[in-house]
Amino acid sequence: MNEIVPFIPIFSALVSGIAGALIGGMVTGRLQKERYQNDMNLLRAEHKTEFMAETTARYFLSHQGYTDRSFDTLRDAIGGFGDDELRQILVRAGALRTFRKDGSEWWRLLSRNDEFIEKVRRIE
Repeated sequence: MNEIVPFIPIFSALVSGIAGALIGGMVTGRLQKERYQNDMNLLRAEHKTEFMAETTARYFLSHQGYTDRSFDTLRDAIGGFGDDELRQILVRAGALRTFRKDGSEWWRLLSRNDEFIEKVRRIE
């Protein structure tokens, strides 16, 4: 019986330590998740103009009737950005640039490139 008695405090200390570590880990994980969400919300608020510009660019480039949009059309529709800044926004939105024979600049979503190629093949 005396051999079992020292085992009980050791066992209870072990269980308490494990329980404390688990609870501490869960609390820390929850706090990290909340901090991440808060940081993301702050970044979105800080860069809201760029996020909305990308969303608007995707909207115009996703129009069912047009696979391509001229840079002039996009610049007029989005507005408020310099030409190079708008080009960066278009790239972040997933667009690629092409030039027509007349030298004009056109943009299309990379995800719609196959649709564009199929459209060109039907015309030829």
